[in-house]
Amino acid sequence: WDETHFGKMGSYYINRTFFFDVHPPLGKMLIGLAGYLSGYDGTFPFQKPGDRYEQHNYVGMRGVRLYRLVSSWLALLCFSVQMLELSKSLPAALLTAFILIFDTGCITLSQYILLDPILMFFLMGAVLSMVKCNSCADRPFSASWWFWLSLTGVNLAGAMGVKFVGLFVVLLVGLNTIYDLWDLLGNLSLSLVVFGKHLLARVLCLILLPLALYTAMFAVHFTVLNKSGPGDGFFSSAFQSQLIGNNLHNVSIPE
Repeated sequence: WDETHFGKMGSYYINRTFFFDVHPPLGKMLIGLAGYLSGYDGTFPFQKPGDRYEQHNYVGMRGVRLYRLVSSWLALLCFSVQMLELSKSLPAALLTAFILIFDTGCITLSQYILLDPILMFFLMGAVLSMVKCNSCADRPFSASWWFWLSLTGVNLAGAMGVKFVGLFVVLLVGLNTIYDLWDLLGNLSLSLVVFGKHLLARVLCLILLPLALYTAMFAVHFTVLNKSGPGDGFFSSAFQSQLIGNNLHNVSIPE
């Protein structure tokens, strides 16, 4: 059923038809992009599970260009986190990667039009970036430190932009950041000015940057979906007047 739902959402983006859904737009936009790049024209109705795709080019949306690429990176990300930063044990890293590679659930999720593989990619990316940033703690404000801190913020925005359960990795990074700042505050060799720089850097990269990217996703969402669709009724008359094909299109709406 979920493949039918998210496949239809991807078709809406290709057809630029406005809709309303409970999830943020990033994952569905990537689904639509995968379909568009693979030659899918957005004409399959996605009415009910089990409908045959027939001549419709659904392969790109199902995984060759997006999901299997993303899922294959998950094992590499897990290996990197375990091997390079956490356990520093090659057997433990290999075991973690193999468990993920041969996990039936992960294999199944990577074969269908779903948000979960994209979500897991951003979740693991956020964890890896956070751990890599922690490893640069002995050289703060270096290029590598800024890179991993900023990439953590980007991945947080990606996780939140796919599904709201991305809040859990936001909580994880937030707790890690609070612990890190508390440790820095207790370091008597650091001046309050330096601590203020650390605090400002984290506010910039872990709060403002994700919020800006998250807002930008919705800006793209509303720009692409400029035609009337099934989601019109959830919004104001003034908003509906901006949608092509709506009964209120270009009608002057009083404030």
